[in-house]
Amino acid sequence: MRLKLDFNNMMEFRVGREKGISIKAIENMEDTARAIDKKLKEDRAGGRLQFMNLPDHEEVVNEIISLANEKAFTYENFLVIGIGGSTWGSIALHTALSHPYYNLLPKEKRGGRPRFFVIDNCDPDETAGLIDILDPEKTLINVVSKSGATPEPMANFMKYYDIMKNSIGEDYAEHFIITTDEGDGVLRKVAKEEGIRCLDIPKSVSGRFSVFSPVGLFPAAVLRIDIKELLAGARYMDEICNQSDVWQNPAYMFAVLEYLSITEKKYNISVLMPYSRKLRHIINWYIQLWAESLGKRKSRNNETINVGSTPLKAVGAADQHSLLQLFNEGPFDKIITFIKIEHYENEVEIPGLFSGYNELEYFSGHSLEELMKTEQVATQLALTNYNRPNKTIILPELNAFTMGELMYFYEIVTTVTGELFNVNAFDQPGVEEGKIFTYTLMGRKGFESRKKKIIDKLIEEKSFIL
Repeated sequence: MRLKLDFNNMMEFRVGREKGISIKAIENMEDTARAIDKKLKEDRAGGRLQFMNLPDHEEVVNEIISLANEKAFTYENFLVIGIGGSTWGSIALHTALSHPYYNLLPKEKRGGRPRFFVIDNCDPDETAGLIDILDPEKTLINVVSKSGATPEPMANFMKYYDIMKNSIGEDYAEHFIITTDEGDGVLRKVAKEEGIRCLDIPKSVSGRFSVFSPVGLFPAAVLRIDIKELLAGARYMDEICNQSDVWQNPAYMFAVLEYLSITEKKYNISVLMPYSRKLRHIINWYIQLWAESLGKRKSRNNETINVGSTPLKAVGAADQHSLLQLFNEGPFDKIITFIKIEHYENEVEIPGLFSGYNELEYFSGHSLEELMKTEQVATQLALTNYNRPNKTIILPELNAFTMGELMYFYEIVTTVTGELFNVNAFDQPGVEEGKIFTYTLMGRKGFESRKKKIIDKLIEEKSFIL
């Protein structure tokens, strides 16, 4: 069940010296990789990389499973309110590991579990649409926010709090589970006052690294995903990534290849292209992880460096018919990473029909699984033929264990890449700036002094509006 990394098509012997990475270039990074490995192990031992220890928290897992089983069979609907790292992991796990049309299945085929909905924006039409279809008395709501102050989820929480309290009465608190920082943030204070059950996000775990905490585990457990297997996969990947030798460690090798591609070859776009529709939302989770962790103006030495690469979403085979033309013949600015599944859950035989039509009869004796695998290989060959570097993450099959491997793998890749760039992969000052402007313009107390400056700036600017 081990995840593997095939990076042959990144190398100069496949795509040429000008576009590919040389063995010598990787060898020159070996000492750097060992130094990073030493630092990460020291940081972990000192409690500074708490996300790496999340898969080991068995007592938390048992509590989550118990609570999920207590709640899951009581409600018809399960709504998660959050944004970014508070929701992308849950969405990715559900899409990858549940039936593709889960909400349309009869309840008995969902194992008695509720339908699943997410509000991860402050779009009034989306929120109003859910209000139209969800019966408050039949709905469980998981509000997820580490800080408890992020505007979008808190606005939606307040709206649903009002609806639930007015519709249900004194038992409204039973319909909420709050997942928030283990300290004494505002959301925890509200939960305590209202008698709402809380699940803890460890203090030093940021949202985008929190999928193996109650942030991702509780929704997964409600939806009958085997979270013990998920964490077992993460622990297995942790063992694999314990090697200091870049040639023995797939996460370190991935990070080194990305770093060399960005710094030496000027490939500033990182494409993730899984050959499975069930993995389409793992890309959204990856996009936040990669962009928010690595897109930084300042180094740890406070030097202005403006580093990072832009993550881009593509799904095989559909996006062969939208993006592949650009990938093959457009600018040399992209690294493509495929996710290949060796064995799909379903095969689906293609009927042998339309004999005599050359364009159709060759399908006879084949399956959709075979076609999907062939499409991935064909795209890989085409890119390589155009001298476009690409690499492939190989999953034996798609299940809770391999999803644990994959998500933990990317967390380590991102952490190591941050070390290579000498940036803090765990902060997001650019995001916080936008939050401050939102607080100011919405009239939050304590931000009044900023408002006149912002408004004056908007008035002074010359607008070109047609």
